[in-house]
Amino acid sequence: MTHPYDALISTSTQPLQGGSGVVVTQVSSYVHGASAQPLIGETIGRFFDDACRRHADREALVVRHQGVRLTYAALRQRVDALACGLRRLGLEKGDRIGIWSQNTLEWALTQFATAKAGLVLVNINPAYRRAELAYAVNKVGCRALILSPSFKASDYLAMLADLAPELASCRPGALQAASLPTLEMVIRMGKERTPGMLNFDDLMRTPDATELDLLAGRGDVLQFDDPINIQFTSGTTGQPKGATLSHHNILNNGFFVGEAIRLQAGDRLCIPVPLYHCFGMVMGNLGCLTHGATMVYPAEAFDPLAVLETMAAERCTALYGVPTMFIAVLDHPRFAEFDLSSLRTGIMAGSPCPIEVMKRVIGQMNMREVTIAYGMTETSPVSFQSATDDPVERRVSTVGRVQPHCEVKIIDGEGRIVPRGTPGELCTRGYSVMLGYWGDEARTREAIDPAGWMRTGDLATLDEEGFCRIVGRIKDMVIRGGENIYPREIEEFLYRHPQVLDVQVVGVPDPKYGEELCAWIIARSDDLTETEIRAFCHGQIAHYKIPRYIRFVEVFPMTVTGKIQKYLIREQMKRELEGDTDLPG
Repeated sequence: MTHPYDALISTSTQPLQGGSGVVVTQVSSYVHGASAQPLIGETIGRFFDDACRRHADREALVVRHQGVRLTYAALRQRVDALACGLRRLGLEKGDRIGIWSQNTLEWALTQFATAKAGLVLVNINPAYRRAELAYAVNKVGCRALILSPSFKASDYLAMLADLAPELASCRPGALQAASLPTLEMVIRMGKERTPGMLNFDDLMRTPDATELDLLAGRGDVLQFDDPINIQFTSGTTGQPKGATLSHHNILNNGFFVGEAIRLQAGDRLCIPVPLYHCFGMVMGNLGCLTHGATMVYPAEAFDPLAVLETMAAERCTALYGVPTMFIAVLDHPRFAEFDLSSLRTGIMAGSPCPIEVMKRVIGQMNMREVTIAYGMTETSPVSFQSATDDPVERRVSTVGRVQPHCEVKIIDGEGRIVPRGTPGELCTRGYSVMLGYWGDEARTREAIDPAGWMRTGDLATLDEEGFCRIVGRIKDMVIRGGENIYPREIEEFLYRHPQVLDVQVVGVPDPKYGEELCAWIIARSDDLTETEIRAFCHGQIAHYKIPRYIRFVEVFPMTVTGKIQKYLIREQMKRELEGDTDLPG
């Protein structure tokens, strides 16, 4: 079978001076995802209504921890009720409304209802605390905020009360807070009442015919290029920016990601990844919507046992997750108890996939069609994805080929396209590129050039067949004594050691070489030593690639979506090497 969106690989060439003086040509690192499948030219609301009619009796959403099962017809009824309820509050097209919650039914309803009402949904990271919440709400000027009462150790109600003590005495829906000047309405989930707040369930009142007509009228004025979602960058760089995405961006990306894993009506997708992130709300929710598949939430946050129980009980056919999630599922002591024979496909993304983990996912979880996806929030998110029938070697060593309707080029430091196989910065252009960073034209211009190319900051190579390999972040590349070292290469090698469960390699300052390598390792047992690791490397990789510093840790610092925050590893090692003996792990 051919690749489902086999790129018409660019045959553009560039002249190079050969050693004999003969000018030779090499294929440049440019690909275009040509596709016979057209882009969807509709708003999310229009598409949602049509999908709910076409798949009315199919199961649309299962929320295991809330005991919820909804058909597409029932989902539309609830979404329409919420959309009308939000309009009843006076929220207008283009108003920003935040959601601060774990994975719940209410999150899914809010996603679709805000799209139908023309509101811009602002995803608030569930791990955020007071200062981060205030920053997000104020940065984009939220008029409303929907929140869960609490999640894990986070008391959202208490944190918001600290930021806005005016809630205690204001009329619900009429907040005037000094620290959150644009926020007027706070809507809490749950049955209990909180002073100054509206209740989510009260917005779910059955709408009358007039309200439904007004909602339909709102849909008539929405355009698919309108902003509909703001997602703050995950924080691996330490500075969140509000990536603003349109209906066109995320509806199409969800569709083509689903196409790549051969998602179809009746499939059941287990979604343990956070809904606040593109992986959950775009690749998960919109991927299912565009294919008539079932969204299955196993728990309010990732829990490996809940994932195993859900996949077996719900006969899930697909699973999404980051590598750390798959590792946790595979290594769960009760793994062998569960029948996962229904599994077929899925996606591993969010961070590079260890080769051995991919082999175990295919062999032990029956996910023979599992794919790797690569992207970033600013590109809706996916721009590269492997195909379900790509050779396993390709699926474990690359991020696949370019997505339909996307262009990608690899450039050097001067902005010139490099030859195939040469590392450079990956840039992408097409329908998936965000509208910009909300309220930040300068940062938008830094990220997107005048020709529409989004600079990813990732170092990558393209091979002759168009497969892409991510070799690291530009900021992660280590220069040791003039040698360019890509940490990902060292990580892949160390993963081969049978006692290495996970590993991250970073560069740390060194007075002699400029930088030295440091490896943080999560070992399978307490017996593994630095000496063994160095002996494993000796004679297998160049001496300058052997980490000078090796630390054994229990966890890595990471975002809620599972992305490793390497800058925090570097900072901690820098403090340690400067004399702070606060060791990791």
